[in-house]
Amino acid sequence: MNKPKIINFAIGMSKEYQWNEITEYSAINKINVTSMNIRKSGIIGNEVANVEFHGGDDRAVCLYPFEHYRTWEKEFHSSLPIPAFGENITATGMKEKDVHIGDIYQIGDVIIQVTQGRIPCSTISKFNGIDHFLNRVYSTGLTGYFFRVLNEGTITIESEFKLLEKHPKGISVLFANQTLFHDQKNQQAVRKILEVKELADVWRKKLMNLL
Repeated sequence: MNKPKIINFAIGMSKEYQWNEITEYSAINKINVTSMNIRKSGIIGNEVANVEFHGGDDRAVCLYPFEHYRTWEKEFHSSLPIPAFGENITATGMKEKDVHIGDIYQIGDVIIQVTQGRIPCSTISKFNGIDHFLNRVYSTGLTGYFFRVLNEGTITIESEFKLLEKHPKGISVLFANQTLFHDQKNQQAVRKILEVKELADVWRKKLMNLL
């Protein structure tokens, strides 16, 4: 696993869209910034439109691995401008298979903790104009993920991004994604994920229901 490196920061407000002749609101179309003021409740100037999939203390910051952009661009033969997934942080060295639920990272003075994988929604397909994008993100588990904020502060694009603490349970975001999305009858896997007390409440409820 390579050392994390920040590629981009982005924040955005909710806007109205006409998708398939239906009016919807989304904050996926973010603007790139060089600094972010991060609070436990979220990022200043960053709005959440769909509270079912975004926002709250357990989903204060969203990250998407930069390496996946090349994968998707090659598959879809299309350029994807960052942040195509509406993520706040785009970074290298942070793939879902290498990052664990409960891992703690520091960016500048801000300390954040991984809480859950991102549950993809149809906005990804609509915003990028690729009909089967959602299905591919869902099937691969390359969703990105969320953090809770343990220590608030302001970070800049030049801030160092470093791992402070690897969670001892070793449950990767990818393993959790694959279990919730594709292997729900695997009670052993479900129980292993539930052993991570730092897991986001919304995921804990979903997994408890599977038992």
